[in-house]
Amino acid sequence: MPTPPLSTTSQARLGPLLLAALALAGCAGLPPKEPPSWPARLQQVLPTDVLLLGEQHDATEHQRLQREAVQWLAARSTLAAVVMEMAEQGNSTAGLPANATEAQAQAALQWQDKAWPWAQYGPVVMAAVGAGVPVLGGNLPRSQMRAAMGQAQWDAHLPAPALQRQYTEIRDGHCGLLPESQIAPMARIQIARDASMAQTATSALQPGKTVLLVAGSGHVWRSLGVPTHLVPHVAAKVVVARAGGEPAAAHSDADLVAPTLALPPRDVCADLREKWGKALQKP
Repeated sequence: MPTPPLSTTSQARLGPLLLAALALAGCAGLPPKEPPSWPARLQQVLPTDVLLLGEQHDATEHQRLQREAVQWLAARSTLAAVVMEMAEQGNSTAGLPANATEAQAQAALQWQDKAWPWAQYGPVVMAAVGAGVPVLGGNLPRSQMRAAMGQAQWDAHLPAPALQRQYTEIRDGHCGLLPESQIAPMARIQIARDASMAQTATSALQPGKTVLLVAGSGHVWRSLGVPTHLVPHVAAKVVVARAGGEPAAAHSDADLVAPTLALPPRDVCADLREKWGKALQKP
């Protein structure tokens, strides 16, 4: 027995449903949409005076993102300078030619390979040097760190809740191995280092261009780090690379989160205890 035809009302009611079903059926056969490229993601936060790119130091994928950011900005003639936590303030490649050697770049920056392996960060530096863009050391010189520990004026830089959060970051970052009496002095060093990087970045500003600042994630957080030392008229955007991070996870202190592959499991605190020795273990 033939199926009776649908009434006009039924056709009107089912029409949108049929179209949706057909659309879904068509989508099912399409390949998954590719995620935005790294340059495309950077484009989301540009233009800006200072672009702060936070990393996890042991995630080599993060240094690749830094190198590609340098290359991408330089190719568009919009890169004013690269400021790096990994070199001390006052050191610069500004006087080097574009064909300078890696040895010349390391000497100009007084690079400390034991602290910051050149194999990881050298490609970032040389991408800038090769493009004729200066690389500037931004970190507080080691010779000034002991003095910074006793400079109580840094205690007043952050609002009380942010300062307490900084203390917590210091405790957790050192796996609870630091004596409580050292928390405030260590936080002062952290804040002074942020101020040094902000000062260096500000000194490199050029109209219509971007200063790229590369540092550990804790140094770029908007409520705690370098951005708190920038004057209001300096536009700054924060991008945090996160190993194993979810693409949709937006850190409250960042304008953009760049997820990378998770790192192999590692007991960082066990490594730190071994490095510091039993004398620093909590009773």
